[in-house]
Amino acid sequence: MSDPQDPPEEDASEMSQIMALRNLPDSEPAKTVVVVDDDDLFRESLGLNLSEEGYRVTDFDNGEDALAYLMDKDCPADAVLLDWRMPVLDGLGVLRRLREARIEVPVIFLTVLNDQIYEEAALKFGAVDFIEKSRRLSIILQRLKLITEGTKSQGGQTQGDSEAKLFRLSKLELRTDIRRAFWDGKQVDLTLTEYAIVHFLAARAGADITYRQIYDLVRGKDFVAGYGADGYRANVRAFIKRIRKKFRDLDDTFEEIENYPGFGYRWRDPSGARG
Repeated sequence: MSDPQDPPEEDASEMSQIMALRNLPDSEPAKTVVVVDDDDLFRESLGLNLSEEGYRVTDFDNGEDALAYLMDKDCPADAVLLDWRMPVLDGLGVLRRLREARIEVPVIFLTVLNDQIYEEAALKFGAVDFIEKSRRLSIILQRLKLITEGTKSQGGQTQGDSEAKLFRLSKLELRTDIRRAFWDGKQVDLTLTEYAIVHFLAARAGADITYRQIYDLVRGKDFVAGYGADGYRANVRAFIKRIRKKFRDLDDTFEEIENYPGFGYRWRDPSGARG
């Protein structure tokens, strides 16, 4: 006769299945994005869209509360989407205080301000990108993907105490952990997208890279561009023009990005080899 306290056979089987599921390895936790914007409707809409894409969203309607959260090392943050114009403490003030505290969480400015002077100030103080609010959600998601894949920062803490990963090619140095570019020892203020293009070209130095390959890197594979079937070429040319200018502002002899007329671009191989 069985003990009345023993669970029925089917209950025991169900319990064993539950225990087995509990012992399965955990999936990778969702990335946490901090959204800081005093526009309630925009913040709520963006937060919902990011949540649907699998991100964990923490949002604030002012710079002071966001800063307090980000200063706490126990509060997770893989990336910050930061508005510029906010009362009391604006976005640039938040960024400056984070960097003064040596908190290197990646920050993307998401703002209506489109003057280049604002972008230059944001990059100077350590932002990784600067995006106009009018841009499509797909653009924001692409930039977030570039940031959050390959970084596991928590409250500004980089992964372990490992040394920064470096990519060097002649005068070019790329810090792949924080996505920063340096030319002859001087930082080049590239946006996240511009950095990705430079890394893509330099890692394949000497090889001819098509317009489409570069555009796919920026917008995602097979993204449909405007202005006809080859509309993406004008977009890529604009990116390359801006990248060249930023390098030439530091070194007027910079000629590393070469044209391949009608095809694309290449990063000049210091050895003279062609791929």
